[in-house]
Amino acid sequence: MWIADGWKDYELIDCGGGEKLERWDKYILIRPDPQAIWQTPRSDPRWEKANARYARSATGGGQWAKRDVPERWTARYKGLTFHVKPMNFKHTGLFPEQAANWDFCGDLIRKAGRPVSVLNLFAYTGGATVACAAAGASVCHVDAAKGMVAWAKENAQTSGVADRPIRWIVDDCGKFAQREIRRGHKYDGIIMDPPSYGRGPSGEVWKLEENLWPFVELVTQLLSDEPLFFLINSYTTGLAPSVLTYILETLVTKKYGGHTESQELGLPVTHTGLALPCGATGRWFR
Repeated sequence: MWIADGWKDYELIDCGGGEKLERWDKYILIRPDPQAIWQTPRSDPRWEKANARYARSATGGGQWAKRDVPERWTARYKGLTFHVKPMNFKHTGLFPEQAANWDFCGDLIRKAGRPVSVLNLFAYTGGATVACAAAGASVCHVDAAKGMVAWAKENAQTSGVADRPIRWIVDDCGKFAQREIRRGHKYDGIIMDPPSYGRGPSGEVWKLEENLWPFVELVTQLLSDEPLFFLINSYTTGLAPSVLTYILETLVTKKYGGHTESQELGLPVTHTGLALPCGATGRWFR
């Protein structure tokens, strides 16, 4: 498991009973987590004094119960600054476990000794975009949600990389990739965080188990002659990490050589010293 243990403004204090107790800077949140199926004594008093709690509804969805919490605030990670905001469906605009991948990509970019171009697909609020730009890469950030791209631009501004070479694209990732192939554009690093289920702009249905293979097969056509890395995240499905290894070894390693490693991502839990699993990541690198 790759553990995101470099945070100071984020802490997973405790988890259990289907919930996690978190500190985001100075604010305490309680959010649902389906992986935390064990029980915890909830001895930390912050379980009872959280600034906000997201409670699921029996009819689907849910809502935040807030007290003494701003509409949004910031959290820092190794010189980067991100906006945090409790949103619908329990999210905050940031997945702190992804910091392990930010470090991985950033280290490869810094050590490359040459200009590096990165394509970030399903890029959300731009955690990886900002980290890669801070490491010196040029980045193409693509997400179909206009609001998420605007949020990512704000994160770039607060992280001091707004003046770096970043292309901000609001588009369907598949259609954008097809156009980039026709244009002959190439990238040294590719990051993707595809959803488990979704619908395209024309009503196309996306199911990760059915569409991931052909999508990766398509996107590999955008790799440069000497690519640096290819990273796939799988958060919301039951795909084993070894599935991501199989895909990357078959589609990338056979052509470019290199090596693939896939593991769970995790967050350290202060109360127990253990780690909460937060999905899987496959990493191909030279």
